[in-house]
Amino acid sequence: MTARSWAIVAAAGQGRRMDADRPKQYLPLAGATVLEHAIRPLWSDSRIAAVVVALAADDEYWPTLAIASAPRVQTTVGGTTRQQSALNGLLALAGKAEPEDWVLVHDGARPCLGAEELDTLITAVEHDRVGGLLAVPLADTLKRADEGGLRCEMTLDRKSLWCAQTPQMFRYQLLRTALERAESQGVHLTDEAAAVEALGHRPRLVRGSSRNIKITQREDLVMAEALLRSVVTQ
Repeated sequence: MTARSWAIVAAAGQGRRMDADRPKQYLPLAGATVLEHAIRPLWSDSRIAAVVVALAADDEYWPTLAIASAPRVQTTVGGTTRQQSALNGLLALAGKAEPEDWVLVHDGARPCLGAEELDTLITAVEHDRVGGLLAVPLADTLKRADEGGLRCEMTLDRKSLWCAQTPQMFRYQLLRTALERAESQGVHLTDEAAAVEALGHRPRLVRGSSRNIKITQREDLVMAEALLRSVVTQ
């Protein structure tokens, strides 16, 4: 049987750092919301059987979106961490996804994923024995601060350092095992690759794009708007 692909979008966060009247994934952006832009590339790819969106239990904004009633889109209750939301998404796919099926986990606050980057990831990873993630080599010089946090203690070598992005793509059972193990040990990891690494595997780094930004601050919305508008006008 040919392995199918599924997607999980983690969208249960509150984004309190944005100081907005709603979670950051629901802020307006280029004619839609941040979350709609994050979901659309995955939903538009015919290789992905379904998209599971992990939402906060008290989410009142999702039902107002047009994509909420789209075919191949379903929801589940997320958790207080990205790790819990991803695991809940995997549990929602139980009985549908086979152990060797692929699962792509994407952040609901990354609205600028391009179809080209998504295709690059799927193509590069679909025959890999572990899986992998979009990432970009670090461009900036890194400084480590002293204990006071005000002075440089040393400069770090950036040659082998990459900035992790999403989606991150792994086999269903491998990823579920990795996340369930982390949860049972009380370890809270910031991405799926770290959970897979903890099992002794080495995920593949697939070069992505610096355009695939994550919304964390207000100024990120301005940049995302410009990036999305530039795609439309090209």
